[in-house]
Amino acid sequence: MARPVRKAIFPVGGLGTRFLPATKAMPKEMLPIVDKPLIQYAVEEARAAGVEEFIFVTGRGKSAIEDHFDHSYELRDVLSSRGKSAELSLLEEMLLEPGQVAYIRQQEPLGLGHAVWCARHLVRDEPVAVLLADDLVMADVACLQQMVDAHGKVGGNMAAVMDVPLAHTQRYGILDVIDDDGRLARARGLVEKPKPEDAPSTLSIIGRYILDPAVFEELGRRETGAGGEIQLTDAMARTIDRVPFHGFRFAGTRFDCGNKAGFLEANIAFALQREDLGEVTQSILQRYAASAPAAPKTAAK
Repeated sequence: MARPVRKAIFPVGGLGTRFLPATKAMPKEMLPIVDKPLIQYAVEEARAAGVEEFIFVTGRGKSAIEDHFDHSYELRDVLSSRGKSAELSLLEEMLLEPGQVAYIRQQEPLGLGHAVWCARHLVRDEPVAVLLADDLVMADVACLQQMVDAHGKVGGNMAAVMDVPLAHTQRYGILDVIDDDGRLARARGLVEKPKPEDAPSTLSIIGRYILDPAVFEELGRRETGAGGEIQLTDAMARTIDRVPFHGFRFAGTRFDCGNKAGFLEANIAFALQREDLGEVTQSILQRYAASAPAAPKTAAK
């Protein structure tokens, strides 16, 4: 039986240039889905999976994330004086316990693998989860909880995966699969962002991982891959001869909030699920759909 997953790394050092100018002075991880920032969804998912230690790998201009998970005495006093008990409860629920949180600077933007490697001394020799806040998953059972349950049986390295159109393989890390039971796919290799004609499958990795400590040894080699960056998937691939690797098909809907269309869709989907907003959101969508101009016709070639 695999060791329990007690720690999680949140790489939050990126600049978020796709969302400029909104992210000029605000971390992209603080962009809200309805009324909750992306990073809070990721932290809540980790908590639901039993994670006890939360490691944020940050960069310049990310202090808002630290403030978000800390006490705000002035706000608490104002809410208390105004009898805003529901809002006070929301603030208390999102706080992490003293000693549960650590912040580490990724001083150079050298890729996801480098960001994860920066947390090596806090991880030591146990399995660790990695959650990318850009990838938001709506699920009845938290995506990471599903992965932890499966990891307890097979151990090793694991990544959340989903099938994508063949034309999109060059956007993702793609698994080279040995066998696949429909939920767990055992891999013999990983290819980072292959061209469609070179892709070994269409099974792509999204931003949820459980890493064996052996990955940190490979990351320490600081070998660069696609885009001239230190790729996490490359380091995972180099451990396959020693450590089993599985892709895990999760139950749920993934929203790519790293782009504007996915971010907009997530806001709509999560608003529709809320008792206080579902009906009005549906009404707004119907109104705008009815009045939207017809799409321009594509000229014949």
